[in-house]
Amino acid sequence: MPDTIRPSLAGFFEGTNPTKPTHLGTRYDTAGNFLLEPGNTVVCHLVQGSPSQAAIVEARDRMLAMPDADRLAFTPISSLHMTLFQGIIEYRRRLPYWPSDVPLDTSIDDMTQLYLQRLEGFEACPSFRVKTVHITPNGLTVAGASAEDERILRLWRDALSVPFGYRHPDHDTYVFHITFAYQIRRLANERAGAWRDLFDDCLSFLEREAPVIELRPAAFCSFKDMKHFEELLVLG
Repeated sequence: MPDTIRPSLAGFFEGTNPTKPTHLGTRYDTAGNFLLEPGNTVVCHLVQGSPSQAAIVEARDRMLAMPDADRLAFTPISSLHMTLFQGIIEYRRRLPYWPSDVPLDTSIDDMTQLYLQRLEGFEACPSFRVKTVHITPNGLTVAGASAEDERILRLWRDALSVPFGYRHPDHDTYVFHITFAYQIRRLANERAGAWRDLFDDCLSFLEREAPVIELRPAAFCSFKDMKHFEELLVLG
């Protein structure tokens, strides 16, 4: 097959996207070191030791084995999670990514304490299941394993928007994902075929070995960088 670049992957390759990766210089540096970027969030970590975690780690290892994987900054296996609702973060102190009733210069630690108070008594939504639907150089795109699971995922986001005090512009269209890595440099166009084949193989592998991804209950977490998300309050 020719080394064509799929539209869904175009933004990851030099010829189709010459711009600097969005978080380069704030979230991580050109050597792949993660930088201080404190915030909070609601995530579901992978279930450690589960068959689906093992399959996901295998897919991540296959990406790491690519000869040009040095263009990606990989997060630790222990940090792997699916974000359910985006909290606040140091470099996004503006509306509508911040509650309008709280000053924009409030410290991250104070915001985390405020949210712990607001989340007291939070009524959890029903449980849900997710599956992998797509793979990119950043990792897995996931969605509800059924239409009902997808509805419940959106229900969680609607419910969490109340204590968090905002709805991001992509609130209703948010693409759920499990991040493996961030781009340091765009991939070379001539490598498109190799990456496409890898993603096809990995997607087939995950559909077979991890048709449903086992996730821990949703938890409100704090973080200093993208290497660790400390669970402070389990919500689900």
